[in-house]
Amino acid sequence: MSKEVILTGIRSNGELTLGNYLGAILPMVQLQHAKAGEYQLNFFVPDLHSFTTPLDDYKALLDQTRLNLRTFAAAGFDFGNQDTFVYRQSYIAAHSELFAILNNFAYFGELSRMTQFKDKSEGQESVSSGLFTYPVLMAADILLYSAKWIPLGDDQKQHLELTRDVAIRFNNKFGELFVVPNEWSKQLEFSHRDVGVRIRSLSDPTKKMSKSVEDPRGTILLSDTPADAAKKVMSATTDSFGEIQFDFKERPGISNLLQILALLTNQEQSAVIAEWQGKTSYGELKKAVAEAVEQFLTTFQTAFNQVDDGSIYQKLEQSEAAMRDIAATQLYKVQQVVGLR
Repeated sequence: MSKEVILTGIRSNGELTLGNYLGAILPMVQLQHAKAGEYQLNFFVPDLHSFTTPLDDYKALLDQTRLNLRTFAAAGFDFGNQDTFVYRQSYIAAHSELFAILNNFAYFGELSRMTQFKDKSEGQESVSSGLFTYPVLMAADILLYSAKWIPLGDDQKQHLELTRDVAIRFNNKFGELFVVPNEWSKQLEFSHRDVGVRIRSLSDPTKKMSKSVEDPRGTILLSDTPADAAKKVMSATTDSFGEIQFDFKERPGISNLLQILALLTNQEQSAVIAEWQGKTSYGELKKAVAEAVEQFLTTFQTAFNQVDDGSIYQKLEQSEAAMRDIAATQLYKVQQVVGLR
């Protein structure tokens, strides 16, 4: 690989939400268009990660992968780009094998401090060990391909830090085998973001809008009718301050709406804040956001229904063949230094 690698992916379980679109899909489409030709982009489907939380229907996972890839195509992702590789994690055995090795170089205390593990396991009677060790599998996904750039949501910051720690620890013990991905601040700068995008639930803005949480009032699915999505926005939880201010700590509901409006209308956040700051009509802001959401879904769903599945699967087969060779070469180097080969 002569070009620096950008690596990203999105899980296949559950229907994708507006939060997924604005926080993960849209930034990746924009990054691909901005960096095409200069970087290699590894876009993968982390289907093995899908089992870290229970699925309602395991047989639906394969079809959900197809729908997710269609979503990226509808969003403007260029599957024909020669510097872009699209592959499924489970189709490349090296991911699982490197994960098994790296599990012995990640520490229980490190994994215990992962906020996402605490959030997803809270209130659950049974929590899988897969959820606990998920960040190690993520590290394997990254380190197999010497990826320096990992565009992530804000909730994945700890996982990136763990990947860096494991890579540095392994290199110190066995020599410079792994490329250490760049630190969080550089990742944000690379993606042209000051902070990670994290769209909140419309009903409980202290939590993120999530496809894995039962929150029908607070979650806008990309499959929602535009009219139903607009109604959810109009019913969004705000606050009792009576004045519009952008402050996620004290006023997360209003701030979430301002963030959604900026992203959907392709405006700088500062410009949207300047337009609405100090106004007292929450209803007017909700109406503006509802109209933006309705227009977006109408356009997106039309594009989604026109996607050609055949071209996507042709891309998958070509990319997976290329990535198997790269991943196997890196895995073999690791197996050698730990005494397996």
